Amino acid sequence: MKLFIYCFSLLFSSTFFSQSFKNALNQGKDKLGAFTAPKSNLSSEEIVAGLKEALNVGASGASGLASKMDGFYKNPAIFIPWPEEAKDMKSKLSGMGMSNKIIEFEQSLNRAAEEASKTAATIFLDAIKNMSVQDGYSILKGTEHAATEYLIKTTSSPLKNKFMPIVKEAISKTKVTAYWEPLANTYNTIPFVKKQNPNLDEYITDKAIAGLMYLIAEEEAKIRKDPMARASELLKKVFGN
Repeated sequence: MKLFIYCFSLLFSSTFFSQSFKNALNQGKDKLGAFTAPKSNLSSEEIVAGLKEALNVGASGASGLASKMDGFYKNPAIFIPWPEEAKDMKSKLSGMGMSNKIIEFEQSLNRAAEEASKTAATIFLDAIKNMSVQDGYSILKGTEHAATEYLIKTTSSPLKNKFMPIVKEAISKTKVTAYWEPLANTYNTIPFVKKQNPNLDEYITDKAIAGLMYLIAEEEAKIRKDPMARASELLKKVFGN
């Protein structure tokens, strides 16, 4: 478990991702299951095909779970909270009797992530298609979490660029800004406070991707731990005990 989280932190030390993304990946970390290696007595084609299918299942399942109503909002592991950088603002507004408005804003953050997740799977699937035989053997010989690491490494650069426009559209559709502006305007009338205007596009993008990665890891763990989750003969062959 500790190794899995350590690998995540190493992979996301890249400048492609903000600190909020790295922090988001640590949410719910103790609930992730083990990621065991597939059998080694298989052909290279079987290894790659099995790994691709497992990641396809994980990515599609994660996108499906996250995009449901309350997929983020009622899942404590990936729930998107009030931005940490504006926590003083939240405290003061709460003291002014605006707790309901704060809740509505937090709900809008999660609704945007759920909306954006509807098209997330295709981004992951594109990266999975490019897995080579060499990639497959590297994963097989790597750590017990090497397949998840592969997906993160191969999507880290393009994922945020592709996902940001989707999130922006989702923010508009779910009216996140309309919930934020009354809170910000009220707070900014308080004397001597530092005006707050967090980058909500980036914040939701980072948190949404982190949540999806978490769910993918959970889906993959199911395949490795639960024989019932291995829906195809190939998965049974590659990941069976």
